[in-house]
Amino acid sequence: MDRDYERQTHQAEDRHWWYRGRRTVLHGVIAGLGPPAGARILDAGCGSGRNMVELARYGTVTGIELSPTSVARARERNMGEVIEGSVLEMPFADDSFELAVSLDVIEHLQDDVAALRELRRTVAPGGALLLTVPAYQWLWSGHDVINHHHRRYTRSSLRQVAERAGWHQVRTTYFNSLLLPVAIVLRVLDRLNRKTTESSLDLWVPPQPVNWLLERPLASEAALIARGGRIPAGLSLLAVFR
Repeated sequence: MDRDYERQTHQAEDRHWWYRGRRTVLHGVIAGLGPPAGARILDAGCGSGRNMVELARYGTVTGIELSPTSVARARERNMGEVIEGSVLEMPFADDSFELAVSLDVIEHLQDDVAALRELRRTVAPGGALLLTVPAYQWLWSGHDVINHHHRRYTRSSLRQVAERAGWHQVRTTYFNSLLLPVAIVLRVLDRLNRKTTESSLDLWVPPQPVNWLLERPLASEAALIARGGRIPAGLSLLAVFR
């Protein structure tokens, strides 16, 4: 991730409707998984550690992150140990965690199967992996270029790479579905404008009433997903593997 974009992300993730909404979705899914009391939890690609704040509700959290800037910010939160390193080669013993989460991470990696194999190694038998990734390669845009993505996923493509790494799929669902038509229009316009900048409106935090309104669809989806519901299409894809 470009340094300027990384800085903007750190500034936005506490208040931005997308990050807040995704955390609501994740809370319902993790609660449904029922991790054991005191579960050992890995946040693989933890960024600034903002999600570690929520994960700490469920057990002892360890983060690993490649960016020194994000590592420093994550350590300031004091939510658990944060290690500077790659998810492709993690300094953890086999079977170290009951739950691993990797949120919008593997699309950044050239070898996503290798990362999923490494996660498989570090999760104990019976443990779970929770992933989120951007959906649909045909939605590729300047947003993906700025974020140094290698790909976007469908249910099928994510299942295939996870199975190659030794995982068994438990559930999948898309989310952020109500804004999909808007995103399609914006992606078309983006392709007409070939200029890519280092900043993005994706990280602009709207005024509070607008920010709240944009978060409502994700809150509704979170309630449905927490009850076991499955959303057929959306800008993002969530999957649970064991």
